[in-house]
Amino acid sequence: MKKFLGYFLTPVATGVFLLILVIFQPIQWVCFRFFGYSAHKKSVDILNLFLLRSVYLLGNTVTFINNQNLPVGRPIIFLANHQGLLDIPPMIWYLRKYHAKFISKIELTKNIPSISYNLRHGGGANIDRKDQRQSITEIMKLGVRMKENKWSAVIFPEGTRSTDGTIKTFQVGGIATILKKCPEALLVPVAIKDSWKMIRYGQYPLNTFTPMKWEVLTPIEPAGRPIEEVVLEAENQIRTALAS
Repeated sequence: MKKFLGYFLTPVATGVFLLILVIFQPIQWVCFRFFGYSAHKKSVDILNLFLLRSVYLLGNTVTFINNQNLPVGRPIIFLANHQGLLDIPPMIWYLRKYHAKFISKIELTKNIPSISYNLRHGGGANIDRKDQRQSITEIMKLGVRMKENKWSAVIFPEGTRSTDGTIKTFQVGGIATILKKCPEALLVPVAIKDSWKMIRYGQYPLNTFTPMKWEVLTPIEPAGRPIEEVVLEAENQIRTALAS
C-alpha cells in the first residue's frame, strides 16, 4: 500500500522539492552577494528546513535527537552513516549552530539550483574523486577554515551510500586529513536510521509513511589516540544505535 500511494504522492513531493530549490537560488545569490556569509548561511539553513519538511507530503516523518551537550565555538567532525540524499537537510538544519560543512563531489557544483550555489560558496570541500591530490588539498583547506572560523564538518566515512541500511566499514582518510589541519576538532557520531527506505524503490515511486531518525551519539576526544581507533569507536557506536 505504501508503494502504491507513492505513485500518486511522489510527483507532488518532488515538484515541491524542486520548486523550493528554484525559489532559494536567487535568495541565496542576494544574501551572499550583498550581505555576506552570515546572511547566506541563514538562507541555506531555511532552505534545508523546507527541504526536509517536503518529505512530510509523502507521509514520512523526520525525528532528530540530540541529547549531547556539544560545545559551540569548537570545531566538530560529525561522522554519520550514509543512506541517501535526504540525510543532508536534517543535518544542516538541526546542526546549524555548529556551522557544519560538507565534503561533496565536484560534479554537484554545477547545474543544480540552490545546491550547486551553496556548494560553491558555502565553505565546504568539493572534491574530484578521480584526482587524489586535488581531493586531499581541498579537504586540507576545509580543515584550515574549520580551525580559523570554528566551523564543523559532516563526513560520511563509508564513502558511498548504503541502499539497504547496512553499514560499510568506515574509512579514515578524510577525517585524518582534517585533523592534521584542525587537531582540536571533536569527533561526534550521528546514526541515521531508515532514510534509505524512502528511496528503496528508486526516485519513483518514493516510499510513503516511513518514520526516519537521526541521533547524535556520544562525542569522542581524538587527541592522543590513533585515528583508526577513534573512527572504529564512532562506527561501533552507530552500529549499536541502529541495532537498538
